[in-house]
Amino acid sequence: MRVSHLIYTITLSFLITGTIKSQQFPIYSQYMMNGFLLNPAVAGHEGYTAVNLTIREQWLGLKDAPSTYALSAQTRLLKNSFISRSKSVRKRKRVMSRSGKVGLGGYIFNDSNGALSKIGFSGTYAYHITLNRSQISMGASLNSFQYKIDKNKLNPESQDDRLLLETESKALITDANVGGYYSDRNIYAGLSVQNLFESFFRLNNREGAGFKLERHYIAMAGYRFDIIDFLFIEPSFLFKASESLVAQLDLNAKFYYKEDYWAGISFRSGGGSRISQESISGRGSSLIIMAGARVDKYYFGYAFDYTFSSISARTIGSHEIMIAAKFGDSARRYRWLNRY
Repeated sequence: MRVSHLIYTITLSFLITGTIKSQQFPIYSQYMMNGFLLNPAVAGHEGYTAVNLTIREQWLGLKDAPSTYALSAQTRLLKNSFISRSKSVRKRKRVMSRSGKVGLGGYIFNDSNGALSKIGFSGTYAYHITLNRSQISMGASLNSFQYKIDKNKLNPESQDDRLLLETESKALITDANVGGYYSDRNIYAGLSVQNLFESFFRLNNREGAGFKLERHYIAMAGYRFDIIDFLFIEPSFLFKASESLVAQLDLNAKFYYKEDYWAGISFRSGGGSRISQESISGRGSSLIIMAGARVDKYYFGYAFDYTFSSISARTIGSHEIMIAAKFGDSARRYRWLNRY
């Protein structure tokens, strides 16, 4: 059996027979550039209106290997400014004015792995409380996913695939995420819960067979150390754990030059040596190298993942591209601690 066929056959078999003991959402290597994808409380916390595009091709060189495309947008409903001197207009403006504490966001993504694909979208509401020199944020999002099996990629002569051919080709499921986030000029820390309600659905007509979204917990934190005026380093970590105690840890270090250029390295934990574990659980330790640059309001980033697992002999690694834009003169005019 081809490696690529084995990857999605194993994945689909676990999907139909019960709960997948794994990460059930896409993996991102440059998440620190867009924490909103992992924590709804991040929406609008910087005060900018930001648009991010992430393109990830995993295990390049393998046919039907996993790939992820995600487009997100977030904004902060900042306080209105009163430009007109008209009393009537100023009065009306005050009635409509905003407190500057609400963040809104949303994203859409397409995540595919062989014959299985998942298309989803999410809407987010966040609330930010400004303290003396820091900020506490809380957020919640409502998510909807459509799982789809491309039966044209299945082999009718395979016993496993014949079982899959008997299933429904589509299923729609809804769930929610919640999170909290703390930030100041030098530090950030967040905790979020994905798949809060652990929604359940069936892809086939066999009684008792189905698929449950498993609740996941994500913790992230980072600290900025100023080395000299134009150079600083930001170590950070990301810890993910599921209800079935499948856990993964990312340790990262990024160097910034004038906040316009950056380069970094990450280590992602793992340990599974079998392809089945690597495909389903995302296991297999990886080394990640990343770099990026800012041009005015536009940001460009690239990450290369090299896995130390057995599948590395059949692939040239995973590649991830990030493109972002941040808008908002009202946020740019003020220093971080004062702009809200």
